Amino acid sequence: MLRTAATRLPLRCVAVPHPPLLPSLPTIASRPFTRSLATATTTTHIAQQKHVDVKPAGLKGLEGNTGQGSEPIHFKEHGSLKDALHTGPDKTGDWVLFHPVYSPGELKAVKVVAHAPKTMSDRVAGFFVKFLRTGFDVATGYKASPDSHMTADQWLRRFLFLESIAGVPGMAAATLRHLRSLRRMHRDNGWLHTLLEEAENERMHLLTFISMKKKAGLFFRLMLIGAQGVFYNLFFTAYILSPKTCHRFVGILEEEAVKTYTHALKELEAGHVPEWNDLAAPDIAKQYWRLPSDAKMVDLLYAVRADEANHRFTNHSLAELDQAKHQNPFALKEPDAIVRGTVAGLSLEESAEWAAKIAKEVKERARLAAEAEKA
Repeated sequence: MLRTAATRLPLRCVAVPHPPLLPSLPTIASRPFTRSLATATTTTHIAQQKHVDVKPAGLKGLEGNTGQGSEPIHFKEHGSLKDALHTGPDKTGDWVLFHPVYSPGELKAVKVVAHAPKTMSDRVAGFFVKFLRTGFDVATGYKASPDSHMTADQWLRRFLFLESIAGVPGMAAATLRHLRSLRRMHRDNGWLHTLLEEAENERMHLLTFISMKKKAGLFFRLMLIGAQGVFYNLFFTAYILSPKTCHRFVGILEEEAVKTYTHALKELEAGHVPEWNDLAAPDIAKQYWRLPSDAKMVDLLYAVRADEANHRFTNHSLAELDQAKHQNPFALKEPDAIVRGTVAGLSLEESAEWAAKIAKEVKERARLAAEAEKA
């Protein structure tokens, strides 16, 4: 079952924000919005629930849902406990969190854009991305020159290395915010969901590409383990010291990811990767992104690139916020995929306006639900 971004509101465990979203900006509503976020079409998303039974009863209708969730079938409903616990390669299912599914127009609309550095924090983040990118290029044998072409195996090795690292920041940041919420005994203002969704989305990229590789060599696996171990601990420590810098770092890192996948698409469509010309997309990709049954490798790369653009937009936007005070403006609803794919991120003022708009939608839905119940 598919759902649009707008239906995210009743399917999440959310409540009308109090105190107001981004309370330090009381005059934002009077400022004009510089980008047409409200008029763009909404992005289609996956509803992970196999069955959803939402009962709109005032604000309670916005606080969650009943019905079967995204976990596999309960063993009592399955043929046998042994079958229910089977996790072999033929086992499929929706164990995934909320994630976007894109229209053809949204996939093709993604652009290579960059955030213009404004602060020392931005420049520090940019320096470390450049440093990481240099080492990453050497480790994966990447050739950025238009006259040098990479083989399918070389591209796949780069994707695997990239995605094994890209799944770290969201989980590290979510862990710290989770512990902070427990320590202070109050809610996280909607950040956790977005960070966990990002981490899992990157992990699904890795699982998709690893399904195409017969066997990863011992040296490659050791290199991944070393890089991941070092990077996780460094990022974990850095997020404690400066979350804003870390979100900017991830935003710039995702800019590089969009460049990589854009380059790969150009190479593939120009016929320089003949092994992938007619290669069918893996089944895991067709299920995850709801690709058509005849989807090819090029369709997979377009979907992955759109995801990376989404992470670019989200992290650049979060980097503008006060990590301790501001709520996540995308916790309830995101701008459409055209915006996320063509804009580096929202400014603080734009995030405030977007959050105020969504808060108004929540209240209106609650009002209509209450009226419908009375009728």
